Amino acid sequence: MMMTKKTILLGHGSGGRLMHELIKELFLKKLNNPFLKDLPDSASINYKQRIAFTTDSFVVSPIKFAGGDIAKLAVCGTVNDLVMLGAVPEYLSLALIIEEGLDYTLLEEIVDSLSLNAKKVGVYFVTGDIKVVEKGAVDKIFINTSGIGRILRNIKLSLKNIEPNDKIMVTGNIAQHGMAVLSKRRNLDLDFRIKSDCASLKDLILPVLKKTQAIKFMRDPTRGGLATTLNEIAEGTNLGITIEERHIPISAKVRAAAELLGIDPLYVACEGVAVLVVEPTATREVLGLLNRHPLGRNACIIGEVRRELKGKVVLNTTIGTARIVDMLTSEPLPRIC
Repeated sequence: MMMTKKTILLGHGSGGRLMHELIKELFLKKLNNPFLKDLPDSASINYKQRIAFTTDSFVVSPIKFAGGDIAKLAVCGTVNDLVMLGAVPEYLSLALIIEEGLDYTLLEEIVDSLSLNAKKVGVYFVTGDIKVVEKGAVDKIFINTSGIGRILRNIKLSLKNIEPNDKIMVTGNIAQHGMAVLSKRRNLDLDFRIKSDCASLKDLILPVLKKTQAIKFMRDPTRGGLATTLNEIAEGTNLGITIEERHIPISAKVRAAAELLGIDPLYVACEGVAVLVVEPTATREVLGLLNRHPLGRNACIIGEVRRELKGKVVLNTTIGTARIVDMLTSEPLPRIC
C-alpha cells in the first residue's frame, strides 16, 4: 500500500498505479470535497458576477520556517492576491512538482498544512496536478496555485483611482516574513526568534471594504518588500510618494536583525501585510476598522501621494534628511516565497 512507501519515486508522477494510489491515499483523503471527488481534469464553476483570477508559484527555501511552511504560504499568498482586488476567495488549483526521493512523511505534512490552511480561509482545492522529477531537478518540492474569487459589488480598486494627497497605509509590521526565512536558511543563532507574518488577509480587509469605499488601491508587499510596492505605485500613476521613517511599523527584533545583517527592511518581503491607498478624509475611519482585527493592530499611516516627485518614492528619515527609495535591480533575498 501507498502508506508503506518511505520516499517519493518517479513512478508517483507517471500517471500509473503509483500516482493513482498517491492521489487516493493522500491528496483525496486530506483535501476531499465535492469538487474533487470525481477527479475531473477541470473544475466546473458557475459565476454571475465579476471575478478575480490569479496564479503564483512557491519555491521558498527552506520549506519550513518559523510561522509557516511552503503550504501555508501557497494558500495565503494566493488568497491575498485575490483579496487585494477586493475579491472573496473561493477556489484554488494545486500543482506540485516533487523531487524524486522526497520523504513521504514530509509530503504528508505539507498536504496536512494545505488542508488546514484552506479550511481556515474557507477555500476549496478544486483541481490539481502532480509531477515527479529526477533527484536534483528541483529542491524537494515546488507548488503552483491559482485562485478564483468573486469581486465585491461596487468595488473598483485601481491605480487609476489614486490622486495627490491620498494617504499611504500599511496594515502591520513589515519585513517579518523575509527575516524569518533568512534566519532559518542561514541557521542564524541570533536569538531573535522572528516569526513570519504569513497569514490570510481575507478577514482583515474584506470587512473594511464592505463598510467603506475610501480605499482606492491595495497591494501586498511580497517580493521586494514595501519599497518595491511603493515604487510600483509611483511609476504606475506618475505621481510621487513620501513616507515617514518614524511611522513605518517594524518590530525591534526585525530591526536589530536587519541592522546586524546589513539588510534594509524596506526591501524585505511581507506575507501578511497590505499597503493601502486611502482617501485623506477617511483615514481615521479606515484605521479604526483595521485596528479592530488582530492583524491590523499595528496599522498606521506612513506617508502620502504627492503631485511633485513624479514616479519617485522619498523617505523622510528620523534624523531629518530625505533620500530616494529606488526599486532594486533584483530581489535581495531570492526564494523567499
